[in-house]
Amino acid sequence: MACYAKQSYATSTFSDHFQQQFLASKLHISSLPFKHLALKNNKVDLLARKLLYISSVTGAKFFDDTKDSNPQYPLIQCKAYEAHRSQPIQINIEFDQKAREEAAQRLKIGVYFATWWALNVVFNIYNKKVLNAFPFPWLTSTLSLAAGSLMMLVSWASRIAEPPKTDFQFWKTLFPVAVAHTIGHVAATVSMSKVAVSFTHIIKSGEPAFTVLVSSFLLGETFPLPVYLSLLPIIGGCAVAAVTELNFNITGFMGAMISNLAFVFRNIFSKRGMKGKSVGGMNYYACLSMMSLLILTPFAIAVEGPQMWAIGWQNALSQIGPNFIWWVVAQSVFYHLYNQVSYMSLNEISPLTFSIGNTMKRISVIVSSIIIFHTPIQPVNALGAAIAILGTFLYSQAKQ
Repeated sequence: MACYAKQSYATSTFSDHFQQQFLASKLHISSLPFKHLALKNNKVDLLARKLLYISSVTGAKFFDDTKDSNPQYPLIQCKAYEAHRSQPIQINIEFDQKAREEAAQRLKIGVYFATWWALNVVFNIYNKKVLNAFPFPWLTSTLSLAAGSLMMLVSWASRIAEPPKTDFQFWKTLFPVAVAHTIGHVAATVSMSKVAVSFTHIIKSGEPAFTVLVSSFLLGETFPLPVYLSLLPIIGGCAVAAVTELNFNITGFMGAMISNLAFVFRNIFSKRGMKGKSVGGMNYYACLSMMSLLILTPFAIAVEGPQMWAIGWQNALSQIGPNFIWWVVAQSVFYHLYNQVSYMSLNEISPLTFSIGNTMKRISVIVSSIIIFHTPIQPVNALGAAIAILGTFLYSQAKQ
């Protein structure tokens, strides 16, 4: 049944036959409340201005003015929908609690990853600036760990962060993680002191290959065939990029490879050490930085030494000026921040997923470093990097 209302409120007279037809035409469908009809003197005031289909009428009661000296005209509530639309269907969508929690978890991890990548880009820029002016990677690595340790000690002392409750077993479990972290950190810094940032990260994009190999041969884990096949473009792309690198340096190349292997062990040991522990990702990395600082400091003194540091520091200040101090502070602080966020991510995901995120992060680092440092790159070299990144994408798809 359809009713039509003009621009102004329209009225129509009900005959007895029309009244019967009106009530008999109720449609038993689910609909949405739209407008109301008011009866006065057998007339209907249409409070609508479009062609409507009446789906249901409730509260209808008709009075005869000739028989009832004191008539009361009740409000008739109609449910209708516009004529140019299809019949409305009420759909109640209730999200499952588990689905909502999973969506929130994915969002949380996404925020971690985005923050982690942004902080890492800033760190790599300042780290390379420092190493160009001050080519002492062992001291630079030590300062990064020292800055993070100091930041967390201040946070604990001021109660900005809750100090962790640890015991001897915790530190014992943390030791192999700290050794792997120290080796990986120094090796990556040595690599970037010898070659371009983009080349270091192209080589380090092969980390998923090291993850699979270590997990397979040392941990006895097995993976589907597509996972193994996805390693071929990763390894092949890294090889092409290395062969065609204009400023290839064997020390820089080996540093990146050693860093890959060390960080895979760090991630695996970290995940094992964090299971069943009350120490969260942020405090876990703080403890890791402190232990790594204790491990690295004597080796840094032995390899480079205070005398070389003093000479190099004076040369850097004379060439760069006071901005050099800001560079050192920035690279040290941002190193701790990006690693802290990455460990907060690792607390929520598997080592393999962490390696994927770590590799995808390198895309932004490679692109930004090429732009900022005007790094010369050949088409074949870029093709190798693209193949390696494509292999990483295929690897992530194969792991789903």
